[in-house]
Amino acid sequence: YEISACLVGSEMCIRDRTEHDYLCRVVEIAIKAGASTINIPDTVGYTAPRESADLIRMLIEKVPGADEVIFATHCHNDLGMATANSLAAVEAGARQIECTINGLGERAGNTALEEVVMALKVRNDIMPYQTRIDTSKIMGLSRRVATVSGFAVQYNKAIVGKNAFAHESGIHQDGMLKNAETFEIMRPADVGLSETNIVMGKHSGRAALRSKLKNLGYDLGENQLNDVFVRYKALADRKKEVFDEDLIALVTDAGADGEGHLEVRFLRVICGTEAPQSADITLRVGDTDHQATAQGDGPVDAAFNAVKAIFPNDAVLQLYQVCLLYTSPSPRDRQ
Repeated sequence: YEISACLVGSEMCIRDRTEHDYLCRVVEIAIKAGASTINIPDTVGYTAPRESADLIRMLIEKVPGADEVIFATHCHNDLGMATANSLAAVEAGARQIECTINGLGERAGNTALEEVVMALKVRNDIMPYQTRIDTSKIMGLSRRVATVSGFAVQYNKAIVGKNAFAHESGIHQDGMLKNAETFEIMRPADVGLSETNIVMGKHSGRAALRSKLKNLGYDLGENQLNDVFVRYKALADRKKEVFDEDLIALVTDAGADGEGHLEVRFLRVICGTEAPQSADITLRVGDTDHQATAQGDGPVDAAFNAVKAIFPNDAVLQLYQVCLLYTSPSPRDRQ
């Protein structure tokens, strides 16, 4: 067993996996010594929610003077149960949760503040506790912490992930447009977002396209919508996500033969440890081909600079990811 305790000021921390009799004795001594907060950590993320609740409940029932102190919980997320363990401890009598923004912390991280706060807010019917936290500040705080720490929030992270309020499935989008409560248990505004994100992709349907275009200022008739929808589906098959600018181009026919239409005819990049990073590109703008060569901090930056040399723009690269794709070798390759 790992057994250790420390009394710092008026708060005492006790490591997890301690024998219960010994734990009760240490907590009792700490209370008599003047501790006002007793912190029971799950340092290695081993505890399950039922155990977390039973431990707090046992201490409150057995330790003399337990009703005079605040029990706190400090959970790690090694098994993905930090939030569940913290909430279970609260139901058992704990009144303080140690947590972090975005769940940052050692190894797999700690209890995520945003998850605990919103779980208590959304399920206040079964967990009648108040945090007095202004939840509308959560998203802004999450993004600031991600920027300062350098740890990006995963897209499917609960509450603050990019996809937490995003809907791409056609049937989900249709249900959302008719009644947001169909697929959302909380409002985006509750965590500081302005609106639900309807992601336009290959699974989106006519209802989502009509709604998105209306938000962009285009109220199309049925025939025009059908025409745009056919071209939209063709574009969505080539792109994972269709952006607002793509939709505007489809409506205004700029994507077909407008002056702003760009087509890459040729691209060659040169990169390495010594040679300047450069890019040669040929772009077709409208019906005319243009060629340019540019240098940059890397091949991607050089390619963007070459495009700007031909077609000046204020576009900014928002996301750059390198993905490793694995494909099974063919029988010939195996030989």
